[in-house]
Parts: sequence; C-alpha cells; structure tokens
Amino acid sequence: MAQSIPTRIYLTEEEMPINWYNLRADMKEKPDPILHPGTLEPVSAELMEGIFCKESVKQEMDKTTRDIPIPEGIQNFYRAFRPSALIRASYLEKALGTPAEIYYKFEGTNTSGSHKLNSAGPQAFYAKEEGLTNLTTETGAGQWGTALAMACGFYNLDLTVYMVKVSSEQKPYRKAVMETYGAKVIPSPSDTTQAGKKILESDPNTGGSLGCAISEAVEKAVQTEKCRYVLGSVLDHVLLHQSVIGLETKTALDKFGIKPDIIIGCAGGGSNFGGLIAPFMGEKLNGKSSARFIVVEPASCPSFTRGRYVYDFGDTAKMTPLIRMMTLGNGYIPSPNHAGGLRFHGMSPILSKLYHDGYLEARAENQTDVFDAAIRFMKSEGILPAPESSHAIKAAIDEALECKKTGEKKIILFGLSGTGYFDLSAYMAYNAKTLSDKVPTDADLEKGFATIPDIPQNK
Repeated sequence: MAQSIPTRIYLTEEEMPINWYNLRADMKEKPDPILHPGTLEPVSAELMEGIFCKESVKQEMDKTTRDIPIPEGIQNFYRAFRPSALIRASYLEKALGTPAEIYYKFEGTNTSGSHKLNSAGPQAFYAKEEGLTNLTTETGAGQWGTALAMACGFYNLDLTVYMVKVSSEQKPYRKAVMETYGAKVIPSPSDTTQAGKKILESDPNTGGSLGCAISEAVEKAVQTEKCRYVLGSVLDHVLLHQSVIGLETKTALDKFGIKPDIIIGCAGGGSNFGGLIAPFMGEKLNGKSSARFIVVEPASCPSFTRGRYVYDFGDTAKMTPLIRMMTLGNGYIPSPNHAGGLRFHGMSPILSKLYHDGYLEARAENQTDVFDAAIRFMKSEGILPAPESSHAIKAAIDEALECKKTGEKKIILFGLSGTGYFDLSAYMAYNAKTLSDKVPTDADLEKGFATIPDIPQNK
C-alpha cells in the first residue's frame, strides 16, 4: 500500500542537516572571482577580513568543499526555529482546478518572519567567536535587519542597521522590532556617514536603495573598533547558510518519493532562492535531474531579465570589491515598490552564473499582479505572504494553470520565504487600489548601466 502523504511534512530534529551544502563544488564552471577595484586582481582573504568576519571570508573563498559542517553552537541556535514545514497547497490546487501538485517550504514561522535567520545566526555566532563586539548591516523590507537584531540579541552584540528610507517609512513596526531587540536603526541615506551625505547632496529627496544602505553600513564598520559588516544576501557564504532550506526540503520530499518538476523562488539578492534550489540544482548539474528552475523578480528592479552580466560594485558609493553578477548598475535606484527586500541592483554571483549558463529561467512581475496572486493564495491557504514571497506564488499559480490547460500532473515546489504581517500598509494600498506598476524605461536603465565601472569584463 502506498504511503499516505500528509498535508504538512515535518522533519524531526534528528533529520535536520548537520552540514551546509556548497553548490559551487558541483559547478563545472565556477562563478568569477571577486576583484580588487584598484588592481583588478582577485581579492585576498586579508582584504575581505577587514570588512567581514574571518569565518565568513573562509566560506566565501571555498569553492571546492561540498559539505561544510554546521558547528554545534549554530545547530543549537537552529533548533529554536527549525526544521520548518513543507506544506502541500491542496486548497490552492482545488481553487485553481489544476492537476498539478503544489508544495511550498514555509520559512516564516520564526519571530523574524522570514528565512533570514538561517544566516543571521551563523554570522553573529562567528562574530562572537572572533571576539567582535559590534556589527553593522543594511536592510530593505526589514526582514534581514530583524533577523540579525534577534541573533545579536542572542549573542549579546551591538548592532547598527541602515534601513532603506522608503522601507523604514512603509514598515515602522519592523523598525520597532529591531529596536526592541536592541539594534540602532538609521534610515538610509543618512547624514551619519560620508557616503550618505554624498548621496543626499545629489538627491535630497531620494527614498534610498539597498546599494545606498550597504555603502553606509560598510563605512560605519571599517571606522568602528571590533566591528564588522555582515550581509544578508548576494554573497556565496550567505547562500551556503541558506542551503538548510533546500536540504530540509529534499529530505522531506525524498521520504515520500516526490521529485519536483518545477522549483520556483523570488530573488532580490538571491539567498532565499539559492538556498531552496541548492541540492536540487546539484542533482541537475550532475545529470540526475531534469527539473526546471524559475527565479522571479519585480518588474521595477529587473536585474535578471533586463540586467547585464558584468563586474560591478555591490554598493552605490563604490566601496565594495567588484562582483561579476547580473546587475542594473550600482547607481540604479528602483521605484519604491512594497517588495523592499527585492530592490537590490545586482544578484548573487552563483545565481548570475547559473542564469548566464542557461540553468535558470527568469521572470519579472508587476506589483499589482503579484498582490493578486498573494490574495488568491491567502484565501486558499490561510497564510498572509510577504510581498517578496508573493512573486514566487505568482509564478507557481501561472505554472499550475498551464498544467490545467495541458492536463499534465507536474510537481511544483516554491519557497514561501516570509510572512506579510509587517507589510499591512502594502495590503492597505492594494485594497485601496493605489498600488503602482512603475517599470523602468530603457532610459532609466541606461542611467544605471552608466554607473557600471569601465573595466575589462573578461578579466
């Protein structure tokens, strides 16, 4: 008799991963190295350690070790909120009338409301082990800032968060949670840094961007004793930590012999999507899977679908090393949509390389269409999704409806990276029909592309 598949598949603590999975080890062509902007040579560990924690730098540089042990101290931290549930969206399937099976990995049940805690904990742990006392970071929608504030509270570290100004105005309760955990939150750009002052001089009314906030956080870190900057997305060590999402998901699916045909996630920098797809992409790279991978971004910040695969700075003030990635240009300022976590000008170098090499499909979605999908999901499944996660929901619904047309019974998996309970102003705007769908013109994009450094891109 076939084993019955429960609506919610929970792993035991004993089934949680004890290693992170380094996807780069199975990539036959590795992402291009991070470059020093002055010499255009690969950056040294010593240079990176002036900005990031030493263990994070070690993991960033490691392109060959497939399984990297999760320290017992971090495993203990994970047990406070992991494993997370893998859920069959049977009510959504019924509402759509599709023969497809839809599953989602739900990362929003911890207090931070998102997947971001998976990397915040390790980075705070490593900072404490190194003897640091302070951390700085940026945040868009506030999910990363909230998660890091939680982790710093747990490990007794001081934290300064530069929050994108428009997001701090849209999401005051996120700011309140961060401050309650003890973090200092500064709307960015601000007059507390030289980078912020320069940005404000050129555009006093700017709503800011993640690139602006990164510039301020990096400047603050390098000028503060026993302090380092930590990042919530984009870089390889962050995607490494987030691989717990995909590893748990694969273990849960394997228990019931389920093989996904389509795997979908939203991406702003790439940590959620990269973490979800990691072990499944590893199978594809090794010829063991024919699954499709779909990454979804906002039409207002289309790094994949309209960007360029080149070396660029990760911040607006051009303080970071150069990263080869899909980018709209470090000076690109997206419109103030409500998916604040997806408003970064670039994308993970791992995902950028996979997209460039044809392993990923990319879609850009308008804000109102995304919220339409969020409401459809909410009414069926009873969960209020974050605007960021709703981009994945939109693509999952589209794929399920395509199955309805063709009669194919495909297995669709998507990542529900967070909840939307701090995003009620966005839902209020949706209900009031005041959401905008501003999409950049070619001229807007050219302004961003003009800020990409003029260097040999085949270095």
